[in-house]
Amino acid sequence: MAEADLVFTRGPVYTVDPARTRATSLAVIGDRIAAVGHDEVRDLVGPGTEVVDLTGKLLLPGFQDAHMHPVFAGAELAECDLTETVGVEDYLALVRAYADAHPDREWITGGGWSMESFEGGLPTRHLLDSVVPDRPVLLSNRDHHGAWANTRALELAGLTAATPDPADGRIEREPDGTPSGMLQEGATSLVGRLLPTSTPAELLAGLLRAQELLHSLGVTGWQDAMLGDLNGRPDPSDAYMSAAADGSLTARVTGALWWDRARGAEQIPELVARREKLRAGRFRATSVKIMQDGVAENFTAAMTSPYLDGCGCATGNSGLSFVEPGALRGYVTELDALGFQVHFHALGDRAVREALDAIESAVAANGHRGNRHHLAHLQVVHPEDLSRFARLGALANIQPLWAAHEPQMDDLTIPFLGPERAAWQYPFGDLVRAGATLVAGSDWPVSSPDPLAGLHVAVNRREPEAGHDRVFYPEQRLDLPTALAAYTAGAAHVNGHDDAGSLRAGNLADLVVLDRDILTAPAEEIAQARVERTYVGGRLVYAG
Repeated sequence: MAEADLVFTRGPVYTVDPARTRATSLAVIGDRIAAVGHDEVRDLVGPGTEVVDLTGKLLLPGFQDAHMHPVFAGAELAECDLTETVGVEDYLALVRAYADAHPDREWITGGGWSMESFEGGLPTRHLLDSVVPDRPVLLSNRDHHGAWANTRALELAGLTAATPDPADGRIEREPDGTPSGMLQEGATSLVGRLLPTSTPAELLAGLLRAQELLHSLGVTGWQDAMLGDLNGRPDPSDAYMSAAADGSLTARVTGALWWDRARGAEQIPELVARREKLRAGRFRATSVKIMQDGVAENFTAAMTSPYLDGCGCATGNSGLSFVEPGALRGYVTELDALGFQVHFHALGDRAVREALDAIESAVAANGHRGNRHHLAHLQVVHPEDLSRFARLGALANIQPLWAAHEPQMDDLTIPFLGPERAAWQYPFGDLVRAGATLVAGSDWPVSSPDPLAGLHVAVNRREPEAGHDRVFYPEQRLDLPTALAAYTAGAAHVNGHDDAGSLRAGNLADLVVLDRDILTAPAEEIAQARVERTYVGGRLVYAG
């Protein structure tokens, strides 16, 4: 065999390969893994070989993310960033400071505020007016299912007490019907459509800024869960094509084309055309994203039974199904026949059931075509639907960081679900026991893109810096090898990268080196690990 370009020695090497989970050495030739083993791999070391000593470190497959929005996240890093605090006065100080520092900006945009900061999760326009009264302000919350607007922004959009709620959202209102400044789901587009359009250069800069951060976290590939225009955000597709064409896109990216829920099957030929167009370098758009419901905190996640009110009584609201379930079955059947993967946003148990029903219809019509349809978020899954994932070949796309006790969960979700349904939340363990394949993602910028933080919560069901010892439904904890597989082989599988995600000869040399062996350290210390090196195709893309 030829001399290796790169050899890692004196392991541990964790392969995520059932045939051999542990090794001590690995060799790379070109962009591929040439050998995995022990002392015999050193025979490939030659005069030109770079040798990396792993003593005290851990070599893993590169992490992949099955659901994120990195171009928007990278762009937001240059806007008004509220993610580092939960204090209302802190938010207002940051907004004022950003506005003062950017006097030429027509709009103040950004976000990252947390619903837990405000009574009922509802900030008001008057708060923003107190710091920026003369320019429009629109700030997304952390989950990006709602936005906080000041009075000037509402006036420019023409929103008044007489403005009806859109079919896919809600305008929160003051007692007389005047918009209060909080816009839910599709209502955000009523103001968002007025935002200045980001330039191609700004979107490309956002992508490259995001990629740099992700590589520093050991992420070598991802699925972008929204390629399209939505709520004033421009389509990031051209940024990917530009970066793929000039070689600056070093990650492997699968794009999910946005399904316009205001339209029907007439958009499918357009999606086919876009799939053919959006393919260059390490980027391809082979998935279609269908957002079937909202989120539980604003009562738009679609549930099989009504939400409760503050007194524990059933309300008349069971959430929103954004696509009529019968139509959804037809759309998914047609997309499946055309070879598309369908990437569902399905958060409530009714939305999960509707997505699974659609996949079942596609399988009945087309047979099992191996398109790797997946359901993202899975906050509430009815126990009767757990076994359907394995039977239908539907992949369970989990966001582990959300499966923990924190104020938004404890104050804005559990009381309105009730004890029985609350216990169906994020059932990672039950899904594994039912035979489902887990794939993991972050939904960044909704939550941190750090896979180590996600692994920590998946295993411990507690946030890394939790100031309490409460475990969020401990029976749903994952063991670390299972969680690691979801962030590596599982995510690579759903992203269509079958030659990545595990360390075996012939696979792509997408690798991450951690500063410690998290498999032998206490589970409580997983999030303390740090990435030292990240490689994509044998090329070093990050060194700490």
